Amino acid sequence: MLLVLYLVYALGLCMALRAKGLATPISEGEPNPPTERRVTRVLVAGATGRQLVAQALERGYDVTALARNPAALDLSHPRLRVVHGIVLDPASLDEAARGQDAVLCALGHKKFFLPNRILSEGTRNLVRAMETQHVDRLVCETALGLGDSAGRMGVYYTLFLVPVILPLYFWDKTRQERVIAASRLDWIVVRPGMLTNGARRGRYRHGSGLGSVLWTVRISRADVADFMLSQLVGETYLRRSPGVCW
Repeated sequence: MLLVLYLVYALGLCMALRAKGLATPISEGEPNPPTERRVTRVLVAGATGRQLVAQALERGYDVTALARNPAALDLSHPRLRVVHGIVLDPASLDEAARGQDAVLCALGHKKFFLPNRILSEGTRNLVRAMETQHVDRLVCETALGLGDSAGRMGVYYTLFLVPVILPLYFWDKTRQERVIAASRLDWIVVRPGMLTNGARRGRYRHGSGLGSVLWTVRISRADVADFMLSQLVGETYLRRSPGVCW
């Protein structure tokens, strides 16, 4: 009986994430028309994830890295400016967004078991700062398993990890996506599979309908960073939520 109740709860949560989450507004066969976009200055929020910062520098961008603990980034470069900032502090975000051409957002935290809105409220503050400073392009990392990708992270995630360990975290990610969708920005929400610390392969799948109902799909943080950086000037996924995995 308990097993039946648990399965009902897990599947119910999966369906709720799908119903409340962000759907892909445009079908795979209808890319947005290309437009000219020039990006030279990029703000990275959630910058203790080194891959986004390091690869942005490799591509020649001037990077401002917003970090709660700047020392944790442990990276220096002539085109890198590391600033202390807290996403729940609107004033620090407003200053960091000034003069930027685009923003890469990879917020996360480890307060999985506590009710909080760090992701959604932090992103709301970031969106407000971007709109105030007239920065229009936002590329934000969330996760497969949200919106129309619910249930496509395999049995382990769908029946155990999300409903038992991460329900509050995924609820806040759902709110985060909806904050972005309600904005006036040119946004792209990137939903990766399970993240690994593996090397950058440069070859991965992206688009809608990715993942598996049985097996957990994976991708390295390095390849997610590669895909996110490609979206700074791309228009194919404008105001869409592509998945990305190996």
